[in-house]
Amino acid sequence: MRALNRKLLRDLWLMRGMTLAISLVIIGGISTFIMSRVTYESLKLTQTSYYINQRFAEVFVSLVRAPEAAAERFAELPGINQVETRVVAAINIQVEGFDDPITGRIVSLPDFGAPRLNVPYVRRGRLPVAGAGNEVAISEAFADAHRLKPGDRIAVIIRGHRKRLNIVGIVLTPEYMYAIPPGGLFPDYQRYGILWMNRKALATAYNMDGAFNNVVFSLQSGAFERDVIDGIDLILARYGGLGAYSRKDQFSHRFITDELHALEIMATIFPVIFLSVATFLLNIVISRLVSTEREQIATLKAFGYATSQIAMHYVKLIISITSFGIVLGVALGLWFADALCSMYQQLYSFPYLHFILNPAVMSQAVLVTLFAALAGTAFAVRRAAQLPPAEGMRPEPPLNYRATLIERIGLQKHLDEPSRMIIRHIARQPVKAGLTILGIAAACGILMMTNFQRDAINWIIEVQYGLSSREDLTVMFNDPTPYRALYSLGALEGVNNIEGFRSVSARLVHGHRSYRFKVDGIEPGGKLHRILNPSLEAIDIPQEGIILSDYLATEILQIAPGQLLTIEVLEGNRSVFKVPVVGTSRQYLGVNAYMNRSTLNRLMHEGPAISGVQLSVDPEYQINLYHQLRDMPRVAGTIVRDTAIEQFNEMMEKTILWFSFITALLGAFVAFGVVYNSARIAFSERSRELASLRVLGFTRAEVGYILLGEIGLLTLAAIPPGFLVGIGLSSYIAKSFSSDLYRIPMIVVPSTYALAASIVLISFAVTAALIWRQLSRLDLIEVLKTRE
Repeated sequence: MRALNRKLLRDLWLMRGMTLAISLVIIGGISTFIMSRVTYESLKLTQTSYYINQRFAEVFVSLVRAPEAAAERFAELPGINQVETRVVAAINIQVEGFDDPITGRIVSLPDFGAPRLNVPYVRRGRLPVAGAGNEVAISEAFADAHRLKPGDRIAVIIRGHRKRLNIVGIVLTPEYMYAIPPGGLFPDYQRYGILWMNRKALATAYNMDGAFNNVVFSLQSGAFERDVIDGIDLILARYGGLGAYSRKDQFSHRFITDELHALEIMATIFPVIFLSVATFLLNIVISRLVSTEREQIATLKAFGYATSQIAMHYVKLIISITSFGIVLGVALGLWFADALCSMYQQLYSFPYLHFILNPAVMSQAVLVTLFAALAGTAFAVRRAAQLPPAEGMRPEPPLNYRATLIERIGLQKHLDEPSRMIIRHIARQPVKAGLTILGIAAACGILMMTNFQRDAINWIIEVQYGLSSREDLTVMFNDPTPYRALYSLGALEGVNNIEGFRSVSARLVHGHRSYRFKVDGIEPGGKLHRILNPSLEAIDIPQEGIILSDYLATEILQIAPGQLLTIEVLEGNRSVFKVPVVGTSRQYLGVNAYMNRSTLNRLMHEGPAISGVQLSVDPEYQINLYHQLRDMPRVAGTIVRDTAIEQFNEMMEKTILWFSFITALLGAFVAFGVVYNSARIAFSERSRELASLRVLGFTRAEVGYILLGEIGLLTLAAIPPGFLVGIGLSSYIAKSFSSDLYRIPMIVVPSTYALAASIVLISFAVTAALIWRQLSRLDLIEVLKTRE
């Protein structure tokens, strides 16, 4: 074995503690990259495969009612590939043993043959057979929530008529991967279900014989989507069309696409941060190793070793340290990715999962890590290789030992001798001290970044459900209902307060920007559902004008208060009108546009009408109220506030918070790695000095205090700038994750600061214990020998 290779192995063994600490940081970067990229690519491939196999539609439209003959006109539109007309009905569902009101949607299936588009994927059982008027298939999420299986029976209310149905199949479909009840923000699979039934049986029950109220389309390659949508809207305008929209606006697809985009962001941000810290540590380790091995390098050169051989020796050392972290990082990343993919598969109701190990991802992780490590240490390697033998044989010139600031102002007299030594050493090596503080501050910032999201989610719940949506229950109607229905519901036993609202499907247009959503008409002076300004103060809805949520106004429509907004109503008489934007509201979940209800009724040329009500309910009468709502055919959906909070927490736990837990765990590794490396390098550099102090009569406690006191002081000094680093990283994460579905506010509570600081201090305490053991085993005679 060549001498340099033996030296390499010896150095790795002597540096095993520092190597492990650096590897922990590299493991953090590699594993987050592998976990995020493999999960992203696996889910993306699964999504694409699922869409293709089930022939997921590309354009969707609902309408009031159109004769089947009207569908023939779609063939005249250029760009359309396939068309599927359907009957879709809002229903009430009754499941034995469950008292809460359940609403849902029932979708027609062709009487003969498979659907052309949006084909259900059968998980158990089968689809309803032709001519069977009492058979249905149900969504798997709803079946699992109620432990239903093929052979069980449920009751549904369609247009006021109760019908007993046999469950023959449990199915999935891309269209309802993320099924949300009307007016809701998150799925509630116990209280909202999707059913499939034969077309003839459903059409008869829903009074749609020879007609349809829903159409889905697939497009030809190269078709102009906007032109196709305009043509569809033109054909269906006379039939009460509600405005066609593309797949990118379909809620299930949009939600999953946004989640995949968030994964893509995570696959970039977190690995970059971890690998930057690892590169920084490697640079410090190699730079200081070169400084301590000056005489060895000079001796090797004097014996004839070439500059390239010296450089390659340190390159091998860097690759060896890095490779250990890469191997463990890849293994841990794949394990995390497998767990994360399984969780997402369950969350998004994918029927299968294509878990792929893309060699390009593995190669990218390895090459980027090696490149970062070698590039970050290039200067140190160059300095080692180019060190002249004569210069290396001489000891490094002593530091400039001028008086420190503490000494110049006379505070040294209040310090004992070991404390003065600590202050002098830090003051006379400001660059080393600064780099140590920077490394520990980065670790503290990473810990804050990975924990602030829990603070933000708690704040979202407080704002959304504590300050804004304070109603206990929201009831949505199937169709616009006369305002007097509010008085009927308000008279039910247990209702303390009730407020009505009008919700209208519309396209909001400002210049070349548009957004298809809804406008909510609410009552002035409302106490249950309040609009909050950016300062989170309740504001009243004005008589005229519109209030937009801040994200909708600034990011999507880019409109400011005082400007006019065009509203194209997509239902009823399809009114088009302009209103001034009079303000913005703070909202973290979804987006909204608010108007005065009576003004919205007037602009739509309709009488006093509401789309639903919000209620404050006495808990004692809640169950009885649910029973009454369950039997009301006009009710399209109910949203229970406590359930909505529970569903939100569950979704966050399965996505953002789970990922945050993994990165927080890896962040703790980084914190320990940075603190331990800083202490271990300092110990290596000062071992002769510390041994000399022991020989001169200093006790082990005093020597330990000199070394560990310095690291402890630098650790404490790093925590405040670490908080600033954490705030900066958290702000970047919050901004990167913003979408129209939810925004993460930049909220960091004191407990997050305390947790980050505590982990850093615990890392120092563990490091101090390890270094203290090494101090106790310090061989004074061996350390003080002259190296020749």
